[in-house]
Amino acid sequence: MTAITHATTPYDGQKPGTSGLRKKVRVFAQQGYAENFVQAVFDVVERAPGSTLVVGGDGRYYNRTVIQQVIRMAAANGYGRVLVGQGGILSTPAASHVIRKYGASGGLILSASHNPGGPDEDFGIKYNIANGGPAPEAVTEAIYARTQTIDRWVAEDTPDIDLDSIGTAKVGGLTVEVIDSVADYAALMETLFDFPAIRAAVAGGLTMAFDAMSAVTGPYATEILERRLGFPAGTVRNGVPLEDFGGHHPDPNLVHAKDLYNLMMSPAAPDFGAASDGDGDRNLIIGRGRFITPSDSLAMLAANAHLAPGYAGGLKGIARSMPTSAAADRVAAALGIPAFETPTGWKFFGNLLDAGMATICGEESAGTGSDHVREKDGLWAVLLWLNILAVRGVSVDALAREHWAKFGRNYYARHDYEALPTEAANALIADLTAALPTLPGQAFGPLTVAAADSFAYLDPVDGSTSANQGLRVLFEGGSRIVFRLSGTGTEGATLRVYLERYEPADGNLDADVGVMLADLIAAAEAIAGITRHTARTAPDVIT
Repeated sequence: MTAITHATTPYDGQKPGTSGLRKKVRVFAQQGYAENFVQAVFDVVERAPGSTLVVGGDGRYYNRTVIQQVIRMAAANGYGRVLVGQGGILSTPAASHVIRKYGASGGLILSASHNPGGPDEDFGIKYNIANGGPAPEAVTEAIYARTQTIDRWVAEDTPDIDLDSIGTAKVGGLTVEVIDSVADYAALMETLFDFPAIRAAVAGGLTMAFDAMSAVTGPYATEILERRLGFPAGTVRNGVPLEDFGGHHPDPNLVHAKDLYNLMMSPAAPDFGAASDGDGDRNLIIGRGRFITPSDSLAMLAANAHLAPGYAGGLKGIARSMPTSAAADRVAAALGIPAFETPTGWKFFGNLLDAGMATICGEESAGTGSDHVREKDGLWAVLLWLNILAVRGVSVDALAREHWAKFGRNYYARHDYEALPTEAANALIADLTAALPTLPGQAFGPLTVAAADSFAYLDPVDGSTSANQGLRVLFEGGSRIVFRLSGTGTEGATLRVYLERYEPADGNLDADVGVMLADLIAAAEAIAGITRHTARTAPDVIT
């Protein structure tokens, strides 16, 4: 077995976004494209000789091909051991746990998350560091810099290994261990949640529907929900991971999980409905007749987390991304603990979690998690909801109403304008940025601007600053609009407009969200000129 050096030249555009490098499969399939990026990672990340690398992904098309090449390259780059999920499968939170449990120097997660899969669709590679979390900006910038100068990649000249059988193989001097991709994660969940209480609730008649969206969470949900917690077979729907996610878009929102939403709003609804996304780090929560926004879910979970054994000692702090509603801040204030507002991207939570300053974190894009790993975790959020419902003996709707009656309600929505021409999207943001100083004091319908800025974050742990993280327009009375270009798409640009209106506890707590946000929607158009810049008269997705 011989390590072969392959001469190469840089590819443009290999800059990792908030969740790694994401492109179409046809881009990754170019000669040396994936290899250039992986070699750049291996060239810059800190690791001792003989280190352990974790690799796995969401099972999407091209997953197995890249995993085999990563193994050959790891062998040639001095790694001593690779842990790979059976079948190449590892959910993002499970990969984080495996990195932490086995002391790996890091891991490569092959996923484009909630983006569609298949030969003509999306693929992605993300590097996670030794704490199990996404690489911080200093590392991703170093990786990008290396991709711009790379001139060679190295790999052992060996055949593919069997990814489907648990066991050990050798590739040169490298030991490859194919591990049970579910067992370690399921065992961790049992330490955090009151499985006996949930089993008792299931035996007492608690029902649910879980849509795995033909993605990575299926095996994990089947093992935990049906085998360990006693929900009947069939509770997990679309539970077999498919390379193209069954031709569907594995994003757990009200557009792409509409079948689940329709079920939960019907007379045949079970007590609890949930879904997860392509790589298992996002969640959708719906009770019978009641959708729970991700921002509200974060707040409600934080307010009741003490009911789960893993959080019985209380929370150290709550962190949320800036576009996420301020609902969780009110819970933190009531609990007497810190609330942190960070830029979008789970990596910003890592310092807070490692420093013991926060316990539960969340993003409005359906990502919620805690200090048990260093990634958001869709199934974790579902299990915490089940734990709370089982102990409290209430419905999702009753829990939500009780929460709003105590804390008030943050009416909230996100409008996504997808696959915009990049120049048009950039022009909108540039014009709006230039206008920010002129906005305070201006009235838009009944709303008056109190302040407007470009959000910057000072990390309280390491003192680093992250600027230009989204444009905020804050109105008198607590309402706000946030404008931000997303880094999770693979083509063009996605403009995200976040709309939030706070209604106090003695206000109108159960009105139509669209009606309550109508003034903000009109103000967003007037302030940013979305139609003028993009020719779009309506968002592609509303969540």
